[in-house]
Amino acid sequence: MKRIKTACLEQTIHFALSPNLTPSEAVRAARQEADIYRKSIENKKGKCKIVDETTQPDGSVMLKLKKQYLSYLIGDYLE
Repeated sequence: MKRIKTACLEQTIHFALSPNLTPSEAVRAARQEADIYRKSIENKKGKCKIVDETTQPDGSVMLKLKKQYLSYLIGDYLE
């Protein structure tokens, strides 16, 4: 019988620019969306860590995360 001891997820999220906005508005909207997401993960029950945040040449934002998968133990994965 197998049992999962620990489980984590590595995720990359791209906050892309909207083609319906002017370039400066699209960059502002992407940054605002990334800020809202960053604040929302602080309020969740599961554990999550932002590993890297980069601004792309077009102004969009890329977040790399490590997060707890469901309610499994995570060991020292987020340290």
